[in-house]
Amino acid sequence: MLWVKSFHIVFVVSWFAGLFYLPRIFVNLAMVAPGSVAERERLLLMARKLMRFTTLLAVPAVALGLWLWLGYGIGRGPGNGWMHAKLLVVLLVLGYHHACGVLLRKFIAGRSTRSHVWFRWFNEAPVLLLLAAVVLVVVKPF
Repeated sequence: MLWVKSFHIVFVVSWFAGLFYLPRIFVNLAMVAPGSVAERERLLLMARKLMRFTTLLAVPAVALGLWLWLGYGIGRGPGNGWMHAKLLVVLLVLGYHHACGVLLRKFIAGRSTRSHVWFRWFNEAPVLLLLAAVVLVVVKPF
């Protein structure tokens, strides 16, 4: 199980790296001057590739997490409320990932109406989600 745990951590860290950077590309896309077609297309290409890669990393991260959860039986019994909270955080991360895909499709279609300031705030969410997950797993506060 230590191999599974190790690979789970590697895939989660890699997945989050993509979730940290993709919204940063959105900030830059929101700041592209009208008529800067080449810059917009270059950023969209980067965002599409990163979204695809990040999604490919999310799949084994979640699958290995499920393997650990079911294999160890973590979260069952008294004193394991932290795991239920962590699973909620995982669902929120999956929702954030999905939201990134929706936002990317809006950029591709030219229908994004959000400002670069909004995307800067949006970019902070995965940091808070990762912090919550790590604290829940390490500290096990309840």
